[in-house]
Amino acid sequence: MVDRSHFEDDALPFMRPLFGHAVKLSGNVQDAEDLVSETYLNAYRAYEQFDGENVKAWLFKILNNNWKNALRTRSRRPVKAFIGDDDDLEEHYFMNRTTPEDIALDKMTNTMVKAAIDDLPDAYREAVLLADVEGFSYNEIAEIADVPIGTVMSRLHRGRKALQKALYEYAAQSGVIANLEHTTGGTR
Repeated sequence: MVDRSHFEDDALPFMRPLFGHAVKLSGNVQDAEDLVSETYLNAYRAYEQFDGENVKAWLFKILNNNWKNALRTRSRRPVKAFIGDDDDLEEHYFMNRTTPEDIALDKMTNTMVKAAIDDLPDAYREAVLLADVEGFSYNEIAEIADVPIGTVMSRLHRGRKALQKALYEYAAQSGVIANLEHTTGGTR
């Protein structure tokens, strides 16, 4: 149990990553702002019951639960993942590219990546974004998504495979694969 007077110091440093994740889930800034506001309100109300461990994962769990509740209460609309124009998000996602596969991915446009992520089923997209963009561990994702760790591992594997296939197809269509095979002398 923690003292509510520490809420601001403990929770506010995570507003930017929460907002980025909310935009990825909702696909628009207005819904993301509402989602983050509701998350912080819920977290503040429940802060005295919080065990004090891993505030970031706890806030992401509240945000994901709020998002799922919002989806249940209104008619389902397409969910758009967003790896936005925000340079920090792009840098976080595309840093340290050195392998031939990484170089090929760097040559693809953000539109291709966004489209491939958008096409993932919701559960796979959630797992991939939490692991590969937000950097959460399997255990943290299991806690946030409220699913067993085996389910997280399965969703990540399937989501990453689907992304790999979609991005390979985009790369082949755009000629990146042909250029990569030419420069490395290899084929897939």
